Amino acid sequence: MGNNLDAITTVFTEFYYWVTIVFMFLIHVGFCMYEVGATRYRNHLHTLMKNTMLIPLVTITFYFFGWWIYWALPNGPGFTGGILWDMGAPNAPWSEVMATNLGDRITGVFWAAFLLFSWTAASIVSGSVIERIRSGAFWIHAVLIGSVFWIIDAAWGWSATGWMVQLLGYHDAYASGVIHAIAGGYALGILVVLGPRIGKFAADGTPRDISPHNPWLVTIGLFLIYTGFWGFYAACNVPIISPETIDGLITGETWTATNIYLGPTTLGAITFNFLMSLSGGLLMAYVVSKGDPFWTYSGGLAGIITASAGNDLYHPIQAMIIGGIGAFLAYKLHYFVERKFKIDDAVGAVAVHGYAGFIGLIICGFVLWGYPSSPYEGYAAINPLGMFIGAIIMFFVLGFLPAFIISKIMAAAGILRIPREVELMGLDFKALDEAEEAREEIRNAEKALV
Repeated sequence: MGNNLDAITTVFTEFYYWVTIVFMFLIHVGFCMYEVGATRYRNHLHTLMKNTMLIPLVTITFYFFGWWIYWALPNGPGFTGGILWDMGAPNAPWSEVMATNLGDRITGVFWAAFLLFSWTAASIVSGSVIERIRSGAFWIHAVLIGSVFWIIDAAWGWSATGWMVQLLGYHDAYASGVIHAIAGGYALGILVVLGPRIGKFAADGTPRDISPHNPWLVTIGLFLIYTGFWGFYAACNVPIISPETIDGLITGETWTATNIYLGPTTLGAITFNFLMSLSGGLLMAYVVSKGDPFWTYSGGLAGIITASAGNDLYHPIQAMIIGGIGAFLAYKLHYFVERKFKIDDAVGAVAVHGYAGFIGLIICGFVLWGYPSSPYEGYAAINPLGMFIGAIIMFFVLGFLPAFIISKIMAAAGILRIPREVELMGLDFKALDEAEEAREEIRNAEKALV
């Protein structure tokens, strides 16, 4: 009976993660539609291909080294423990579990769930830099945020034994910080160097509104992101686990689901809080933006992101209020930063993901002050200081700072931003010109052969 039960549990877990992966793919479909809807006609193909090609690039690099980072670096930098080679080795690309293996039904789907998180982090950055970044420069950034920096912060703060959980009391159940704050911070680091789109600011510095050309695509894209976010939330859980599997941390005889920290939870709990934080964000964004559709939909996403850090423990009414606070502050901060620092964030990604994620971590530190960050005895409890330090690490240390430095190097090498004349003409027209030149060369070569 025990063997049969283990087999059923394994097959159920495999199918559970597989389904979440399919749902999370909709996030990327949504980002593609959202970005194309926000882009002017002359840049559609460039925007679409820029976001599409991050799929193979991040997938391959995440296979070769991103997954290894998660398992090898939970102890963080040297002063907190260093590299766990023994944990990393079984998850290296040459390991037998990183391939077709009937003896291991879980690694592939668990790896893919984290991979879809990586795509999300890179796609968040993609929207903010549309219409002016070179494709190659973005793809380098996509690999770095998707297969290096976000997975480092996941190892540190989104692991049952991560050093930030142990020492700081960091708690981020559904990734306010480990995906959204870092991606928003990373996007901001690029934007500071990349500069605004031509015509975004008047001669006196007043920002001009460049509205989405197709609000329907933006709307459908955001609703697909909401849908994919359901899968994202489910993928952040371990679906079924027995008490003895994790050394008796879960008391009693009942098998249960856990969050990423192995603390008991249920899909019912996150269903309440997902919908309430979405609703709080939508309502507040509608009010504060005076009914602007773009910001209303974006505010719903900001609401979810703000509440995500503690949505395994919040009461639904708390989730609703926190979602509303996040949407309000994201909207206000977006326009303050735009006016004050002349930052052109084309889709508000820094605000919706970065500021909302950062704020969500801070709020979580106060609302859940004193709650266990993890079921492991001896770990620090959730507290405002630890969560603030965690937010700084996510947004600035692993997000803004590396993106700023790498973008500076790219800019100095002349490979970050497209030339002015190409931006004015449109990136798609440039691509069409190059394609026509190539066809002309082929025709000339054929004539020469004849």
